[in-house]
Amino acid sequence: MSTNILKQEFKMGLRSVVTWSVSVAALIMVFVSLFSSFAQDAALLNEMMSNFPDELLAAFGMSGVDLSTILGYFSLAFLFVQVCLAIQAANYGFSMVSVEEREWTADFLLTKPVGRRQILTSKLLAALGGLLITDIVVWTSSLLFINLFKGDAGYEARSLLLLLLSIVPFQLVFLAVGLVISLLVRRIRSVTPYAMALAFGMYVLSAFGDMLGDVALEKITPFKHFEPNYIVQHAAYDVPLVLISLSAIVISLLGSYILYARRDIPSAV
Repeated sequence: MSTNILKQEFKMGLRSVVTWSVSVAALIMVFVSLFSSFAQDAALLNEMMSNFPDELLAAFGMSGVDLSTILGYFSLAFLFVQVCLAIQAANYGFSMVSVEEREWTADFLLTKPVGRRQILTSKLLAALGGLLITDIVVWTSSLLFINLFKGDAGYEARSLLLLLLSIVPFQLVFLAVGLVISLLVRRIRSVTPYAMALAFGMYVLSAFGDMLGDVALEKITPFKHFEPNYIVQHAAYDVPLVLISLSAIVISLLGSYILYARRDIPSAV
């Protein structure tokens, strides 16, 4: 690890981290602040939802959701938070190495007395530091706004804790997969389309997997591995699916180090 590279990478990404953190916190505030309005008509809403096809409810993570409870309502809102966090993590993964190649500064970096493993480790730690800041903001804002707007409604602390902690491995999947894909692609001109495609692609797979009843699709997408509604209802993780995500993280990171060590870095000259 190179401390100088770590500091520089973290400093360069700090503005993005702040923007994402504030945006997600604002999203949580808006959704949770509407809970009292939903709770007043919760019985009517639950009855209306019971008339929807099960496949449609499953596609949007609403199967068995009780909107009269703060965690039931929050699990529905948390799905949108997951989409934002997935885009952020994928963005960092795709840009981690490709930014130097895109701006023709990679050869300058590699002339420094540091190995490629040290460079990638420093960049990875900087990205993880940025995601950790966002996670802390999400945890703090979720606890703050839930307790502020829940009214007289109670909630199970264990379910909420597991739900909030799930964003760590959830983000790591998109970060690691984004990184390994960026090293498999010859050159990435813009990371945004790739990040959006990965995040929304995984969400669509989760939705269509539920609608079609295809269990195989559940094994692909982290949105199903860390489904908010499941975590809230069972106060536990779906361990076999979580292990798939953890395996994807390990394999993607190991593959990234191997690919980066062998990568032909383009020169500006």
